[in-house]
Amino acid sequence: MRTVFSPRHASHAGNVELNSGAIVPAFELPARAEIIRARVEEVGLGPIQPPEAHGLETAGRVHAPDYLDFLPRAWPMWAEAGRSGTAMPFVWPVPGLRRDIPPRDIDGLLGYYSMDAGATFVAGTWDAVKSSHDTALSAAALVAGGERAAFALCRPPGHHAGAGFAGGYCYINNAAVAAEWLIAGGARRVSLLDIDYHHGNGTQQIFYARRDAQVVNIHADPIVEYPYFLGHADERGEGEGEGFNLNLPLPHGTDFAAWRGALDEGRAAVADYAPDALVVSLGVDTYRGDPISQFRLDTPDYPGIGAAIAELGLPTLFVMEGGYAVEAIGRNAVGVLAGFEAA
Repeated sequence: MRTVFSPRHASHAGNVELNSGAIVPAFELPARAEIIRARVEEVGLGPIQPPEAHGLETAGRVHAPDYLDFLPRAWPMWAEAGRSGTAMPFVWPVPGLRRDIPPRDIDGLLGYYSMDAGATFVAGTWDAVKSSHDTALSAAALVAGGERAAFALCRPPGHHAGAGFAGGYCYINNAAVAAEWLIAGGARRVSLLDIDYHHGNGTQQIFYARRDAQVVNIHADPIVEYPYFLGHADERGEGEGEGFNLNLPLPHGTDFAAWRGALDEGRAAVADYAPDALVVSLGVDTYRGDPISQFRLDTPDYPGIGAAIAELGLPTLFVMEGGYAVEAIGRNAVGVLAGFEAA
């Protein structure tokens, strides 16, 4: 399996986030991607190659143009306002406030284009975001070109980013952009299977009214877990997309046996949909040692996940999402890929 990886991800570093009432160093660290890359090399998964440069035309079909225009301007506007440190929002247009008039001030814009104070900006954030986007599209091109599977080692991740907002360490929704690119290239339908601990709210929101993209999420129940306001089982899609969104929320403390049951349900839904390609949002924050998650999967479980996904027999793109137990992230993420390859 080929891996696409850009060292430019490391320019997004040193930022802080708001977590549990405190301003803390971001859990989404550059070391995450480097450890995974090293593990890919260690196990001989396959060649590692840099991404090709891609324009934002496809991203513009899943994200609002004004939002995409804001992302590269956020840090320069922050710096022009005489600020240093991390650019972070502190006010949001919740229901009851107006969203029809975008602010001009950087503080207002940060809240206007975000869902939380986790997707923060430093000087190198946009370069890393763009390289992550390019990584996803370059890996998608490998799958479209006939590869059985490819791994987009994306950082920052993407699945919390919606059509017009950042959040949860995510800015451009890499999996959604890759799926849209595959559809534009001739795929009649694409399934997106999100196995991250946290619900991929952005991916759901982007495709919720479409029938050419099925979204399946296996995740912690939003009644007790981030992102809280999306991811319930009764969210099935709307309009043409009704019936093509499947949420499988699970309680805190879920072990591998229960989680694997949800995966089997999700795989059955994908098989029934009969897509031309599969995009997997690969999060390994389901791991028992993850510092911000509450599932109980262990390192030996991850190869079986990859093998189960391989049984679908679909051209498959893996897109890296979450996982914050840094010392174990390489073994767990590459375990899924190696299990897929061995099946």
